[in-house]
Amino acid sequence: MPEVIPAGVEEIDLKNPALYINRELSMLEFQRRVLEEAMDESNPLLERVKFLGILGSNLDEFFMVRVGGLILQRDEGVVDLSIDGLTAAQQLVEIRKVAQKIMSEARDYWNKKLMPKLDEAGIHIRAYEELTPRQKQIADDYFHETVFPVLTPLAFDPAHPFPHISNLSLNLAITLEGRDGQQRFARVKVPDTLPQLVPIKRSSGSVRKDGTVPRHHYFIWLKDLIQANLDDLFPGLKVTGAHLFHVTRNVDMEIQELEAADLLETIEESVRKRRFGKVVRLMVRKDIPESLKEMLIANLQVDRNDVYVLDKPLNLRAVMELTRIERHELKDRPFVPYTPPILRFGPDAEEDAIFSAIQQENILLHHPYDSFSPVVDFLRTAARDPGVLAIKQTLYRTGSNSPVVKALLQARRDYGKQVAVLVELKARFDEESNISWARLLEQEGVHVTYGLLGLKTHSKVALVVRREGDHIRRYVHLGTGNYNHITALVYEDLSLFTCDDEIAADATDLFNYLTGYSLKEDYRKLLVAPINLRKQFEAMIAREIEHQQKYGNGHLIFKMNALVDQPIIEWLYRASQAGVKIDLIVRGICCLRPGIKGLSENIRVISIVGRFLEHSRIYYFHNNGDEEIYMGSADLMPRNLNQRVEVLFPIEDKRMIRTIYEDILTLYLADNVKARLMNPDGTYKRLKPAEGEPAINAQEIFLQRRKNLP
Repeated sequence: MPEVIPAGVEEIDLKNPALYINRELSMLEFQRRVLEEAMDESNPLLERVKFLGILGSNLDEFFMVRVGGLILQRDEGVVDLSIDGLTAAQQLVEIRKVAQKIMSEARDYWNKKLMPKLDEAGIHIRAYEELTPRQKQIADDYFHETVFPVLTPLAFDPAHPFPHISNLSLNLAITLEGRDGQQRFARVKVPDTLPQLVPIKRSSGSVRKDGTVPRHHYFIWLKDLIQANLDDLFPGLKVTGAHLFHVTRNVDMEIQELEAADLLETIEESVRKRRFGKVVRLMVRKDIPESLKEMLIANLQVDRNDVYVLDKPLNLRAVMELTRIERHELKDRPFVPYTPPILRFGPDAEEDAIFSAIQQENILLHHPYDSFSPVVDFLRTAARDPGVLAIKQTLYRTGSNSPVVKALLQARRDYGKQVAVLVELKARFDEESNISWARLLEQEGVHVTYGLLGLKTHSKVALVVRREGDHIRRYVHLGTGNYNHITALVYEDLSLFTCDDEIAADATDLFNYLTGYSLKEDYRKLLVAPINLRKQFEAMIAREIEHQQKYGNGHLIFKMNALVDQPIIEWLYRASQAGVKIDLIVRGICCLRPGIKGLSENIRVISIVGRFLEHSRIYYFHNNGDEEIYMGSADLMPRNLNQRVEVLFPIEDKRMIRTIYEDILTLYLADNVKARLMNPDGTYKRLKPAEGEPAINAQEIFLQRRKNLP
């Protein structure tokens, strides 16, 4: 691919690390935006609590994977530099500073702002000593009936080695004194199989002036309840102290596929080994004695720089439990996903009505605003339709009790269809779920494969082969999101139904590539990584530069989760230098620096964090008025372009292209409520409507539009 250097532009060394934002620090900036949503008083109270819980979960994963990987690189002497030219050790220093600040701010906000707000709303989290005698009785009864039998105190002395502390566990470090005056130490794990917030009582208050009766919910932290009853765990000894600590371990383990005789068993073993990864974060409370902290550091073999001293709660994820309370006035308004008329089938409709609908036209769905049910119905219909000969599908994250998997099982078990499924066993943190589905599918005679050696299969494709008279027709569903009916309610994604012959032929070739031996490189319409996606994508950016130089109308709009790939960023820098207008909607990590004179002043980057997780990938090329849009599973990251099987599919219907451009992309770019504008230094500024301007919240407008449709 020849480089395109715009005439009259001073050449800048695009390899200069100073032109890029660090990947990990950009991810932490995203976590700060999540924290901002927890602080946003325009969000309902329990939604703010939800965002705080999401932040806790995100940071747990960040430390397990990203920090864990960097510590491994540092300890093994790996000298690979980050995109901005930092060693692993240098990155860890910067990460610690930012992460400590975010974690401290989150807990400070919880204690000083959200807890009082919850209290005002009738959701009370009480310390044990604050409970009434009746509430203490309820709590103690729960402890003895439910908690006590689960607890396993583990001693640490010359006869008992230091106990293994499992990943993400919350623990009490307990100091004891025996009758002989000897000091002892024990560890008690706070069970993660029980609710961390124990409900004590629910009651109604006095009638308000408006006639409503407030409901009151009382909780106590499980760790506080255990701490209040420690004497029952250590009879005959005096408890002299109890201090919380939380452990995070490295789970970023490489699967040595070349040495794996059975990939399924290898993945199972790697999941088990996660419990024993190196400790990469130790969180302790501020009141822990220095001697106890030093003892934990020594026995957990943790770098003291990886110790974070924080206020309560250490387990920030646990606040998410409050969102289960039935207080609808404290949550986002519920909504019913919309089903387009072409996919509404009454009781008298033909069994194969969905196939007839797809024959009429390509059908675009925008989840969660549009229902995910048609995707499930597509597979269920295929399972029982007598004309369907085969179903082939990729499964990345399906979730528990999946109707998608049930439809595939039904197709094989009840109707004898040929079913081939690629189950991605290496979908991080979904390995155990995917292993279970893989075994179940195999038991029913489904052809199950686990992808290609060295590559993770991330594409979202379902192919149905159907006999219609004397002909075979293939129906395809392509998406930007997973076949997961639960996340489809909260993840923003797009999907397409089509029976286009060339796309269907490409999908067939793709499955042959995934399940057999195929070296095919000339796909008709699909862009497939790692085969042709990068090459074609870069060529389309180069084409936009040429159009800009000839006609002055170059425009790119890319919406994605992350922008990390340096060669792609270099192409975007070149396009900006040529004068191409570039709008980037990047939810999370963005390593590109926008707004730098002579380099990226034509690039605008926004991030939208709101009620729904922005998950779709949409790539728009103006192409001198002959607009092109590709959508799919691929972010612009090295792993997506080089080490994953990804698919981008074209939108070819001109009306559909205009719909995506005008009704989706343009609306996102106009958002001035949930959008943040990225600064050249990698920080973000929240956008606000200018005086006299209307407030534009893209997600709320998408919801409102569906309400107004027939």
